[in-house]
Amino acid sequence: MPSPEDRPQDRPPDLPPALAAVPADRPVIIAGPTASGKSGLALALAERAGGVVVNADALQVYAHWRVLTARPGPGEERRVPHALYGHVARTAPYSVGHWLREVAPVLSGPERPIVVGGTGLYLTAATEGLAEIPEVPAEVRAEAEALSPEALRAGLDAETLARIDSANPARLRRAWEVLRATGRGLARWQDATPPPLLPPERVATFVIEAPKERLTPRLAARFDAMLAGGALEEVRAALPGWTPRRPGDRAIGAAELVAHLRGEITLEAAREAAIVATRRYAKRQRTWFRARMKGWDRLAMP
Repeated sequence: MPSPEDRPQDRPPDLPPALAAVPADRPVIIAGPTASGKSGLALALAERAGGVVVNADALQVYAHWRVLTARPGPGEERRVPHALYGHVARTAPYSVGHWLREVAPVLSGPERPIVVGGTGLYLTAATEGLAEIPEVPAEVRAEAEALSPEALRAGLDAETLARIDSANPARLRRAWEVLRATGRGLARWQDATPPPLLPPERVATFVIEAPKERLTPRLAARFDAMLAGGALEEVRAALPGWTPRRPGDRAIGAAELVAHLRGEITLEAAREAAIVATRRYAKRQRTWFRARMKGWDRLAMP
């Protein structure tokens, strides 16, 4: 079975007029939910107008995931420069703070940055700034993971609790960890945020509109393509040492394929569950984009 690296690359999509009209020296950000075609647009723009494609996806940073995260293949990487893809070990701690530190020199490099991804926190941190919170010790993270959502909420200061999405387990744990480790609520840290790396007035910002009726069938088709392209083999290689709570092991669909490889469910059941998980993830992305990127230009899904 050929791997995605061996398959011929698809023809890049035509550039929407608004994207094609961006001056060649102006940084660009293209946000969009998973499978919305944002990476293809970034590749097309870089090929036709120059630039380096910069990853803003929290899972595509990991070296052991390529197929399951739809990371650009070697063929695409040869066509235009790419940055911050597949460079992090699965066991290494990595957060939006790490990403901001790594992306800063890329943004100030000689080539126009074309930042593309679906991790809303990365994109808003780049355009709005991010509080410089000290690293949380491992023992505090372990303490947070042992607590229930109710206990985490009860341990937060009122100002932070009113500001965060407390239904999001990762955001809830992070807020608790910051307060526990620093003695200062996350809201207070956020209020002391430094200037952003990419102020909106200096960058062309785009969000891909991805209507559910168009995106849903594409999500299913892409997961089937991942299976055909070696996703199951990729998960099998990652199975030793599998730790589902570790960020490096949280690729969408990985847990379902692990359950199949362990004999707990059939491959068809794993496929269906993974597609449902992907739809839920895309819904969360669209919700973030609507709430936090209201002033960004909209693009139709290619």
